[in-house]
Amino acid sequence: MTKIHLLMKKEEIKEEKIADGKKHAVVLDVLLATTTIVSALKDGAKEVIPVLHSNEAMELAIEYQTGDYILAGELDGKPIDGFVYPSPTLIKETINGKTLILSTTNGTVALRKSASANKVYIASLLNNPAVAKALNNLPEDQTILVICSGNSGETSLEDFFGAGHFIDCLLKNGEYNLTDAAKSALYFYRGQHDSYEILRDSYVGKLLDKYNQYDDLKLAATKGITSIVPILMDGKVVIESSCSPASN
Repeated sequence: MTKIHLLMKKEEIKEEKIADGKKHAVVLDVLLATTTIVSALKDGAKEVIPVLHSNEAMELAIEYQTGDYILAGELDGKPIDGFVYPSPTLIKETINGKTLILSTTNGTVALRKSASANKVYIASLLNNPAVAKALNNLPEDQTILVICSGNSGETSLEDFFGAGHFIDCLLKNGEYNLTDAAKSALYFYRGQHDSYEILRDSYVGKLLDKYNQYDDLKLAATKGITSIVPILMDGKVVIESSCSPASN
């Protein structure tokens, strides 16, 4: 039976363990990186390039023509000079047909650290059901590694909730062997009824609330609004070829 394991924060990622050819990583940074990535692709982005830090982002941007990309990022929740803040509702208006170069404190770092997995999926409440469906019928010797990006070394309430939602979606499609960590996220999720309130009550959610980013919070809390399945391939996040953007 395929195993489901959960990592609580990006600092728990062991790159050499992930590279054993049997791990399928599912990365969540609900507020906001993976929500932003899924939303951008849903809104017509050509691709998303997750980077480790702002310097790497600026070096990449040089390779693109002005107007062909959006440079977005934050560091410790604060805007970076010369970058668009990585708000999915802000990026929505101008992302169609462009490349999003994205630098965040936790989510993009978690994605890059997970790159050696057999496959890396980008998940959020928006597309958890679709990603879960894409992972159905894996061989029994494979492990689905659900990775919460966390918050600068701390557990993130919204990622833990999002992981529980994803695992719940998996279990609707089949039977799995859950570790205790995976069960804890599942049971927590099943005990909650209002995703918006959970997200708003988290540390990052309170910051977004403070700066009146209600639209981003509402979007991030919305379950299953798109069927796209983004994967990390050669350093870029694209929609898995078997999934059509037209089915959003």
